[in-house]
Amino acid sequence: MKRLLSILLCFVSLSVFANEPAVEASKGEGFNPGEMILEHIGDSHEWHLATLGEGEHATHVSVPLPIIAYQPTKGLSMFSGGQLAHGHSHNGLKLEEDKLVAEDGSKVYDFSITKNTASLLFSAALMLIVFTAVARGYKKNHGRAPSGLQSFFEPVIIFIRDEIARKNIGPKYERYMPYLLTAFFFIWFNNLLGLMPGAANLSGNIAVTLVLAVMTLVITLASSNKNYWAHIFATPGVPKPLLPIMIVVEFLGIFTKPFSLMIRLFANITAGHIVVLSFISLVFIFKSWAVAPVTLAFGLFINILELLVAILQAFIFTLLTAMYIGGAVEEHHDADHQIGGGDGADQAHAPLHAH
Repeated sequence: MKRLLSILLCFVSLSVFANEPAVEASKGEGFNPGEMILEHIGDSHEWHLATLGEGEHATHVSVPLPIIAYQPTKGLSMFSGGQLAHGHSHNGLKLEEDKLVAEDGSKVYDFSITKNTASLLFSAALMLIVFTAVARGYKKNHGRAPSGLQSFFEPVIIFIRDEIARKNIGPKYERYMPYLLTAFFFIWFNNLLGLMPGAANLSGNIAVTLVLAVMTLVITLASSNKNYWAHIFATPGVPKPLLPIMIVVEFLGIFTKPFSLMIRLFANITAGHIVVLSFISLVFIFKSWAVAPVTLAFGLFINILELLVAILQAFIFTLLTAMYIGGAVEEHHDADHQIGGGDGADQAHAPLHAH
């Protein structure tokens, strides 16, 4: 327990220093916590890791990212983002508040690999490596007890299969398992990566959560049957005078459900980062390391809480997605089948390696 506590303390300490804003801002022009927080939770054309030193001698440790831009007047431009650092310009392009603009004011289409894009590619590569190893484990241990990474991820996969997909979608759950597993692990992995020192806030990017929500909406509508649409345009049990109102409400619900998925994931992950950075900002607001113990204690508590939120948000997104898909594919006899149990219920907790 002491070793775990020491590791967590070191982790939070690293998070503080890795996300430390420029010290001269707190000594000279005045520290702006809002600007610092927005800078760290937002996207960027460079991957800033830390600031070492003070004042004019400060060294910014950053990883330059590729700039890919198209200008109707000049065509395609590709170069390192390091050439635009510290207010410099290159090929008629410059960064203003981390937005790529042309010096002559002409239109610029920005296709750059930003911090969030790089984090997305990294997490995708990490998932490919991890689950390729898990797949090899299933082939190697076919009919036997799991081992290695397989033994860690199999309970999670079985939980998603039995407690989320099977219970909420019904007999047709298998065809949706790839998406549900991908969504769950993608959100979980990126939530955890976002807690690392100097990491990107990918799950707190509303464009990412928007794409996930749209994918859920498309899969739900593509899977819908006549009963799903009959429930929307002829809601059973509703008096005819109220039917026009219910049609509008149910139709809007098609879009508000995935919208709530988008906002919930974005807001919860972003809020966690804002709270942690707010506690860190107290050191620079009071300009004293005397508040560091309090900051460290609350930062440790929030980081531990964020570990729970990381998997909880992945679970909620996957669960609600399964519920929306289940409502779209449900037949009249599905409810009776699920109540009665049957063969599907008998196999509910069968291990994956036994199939």
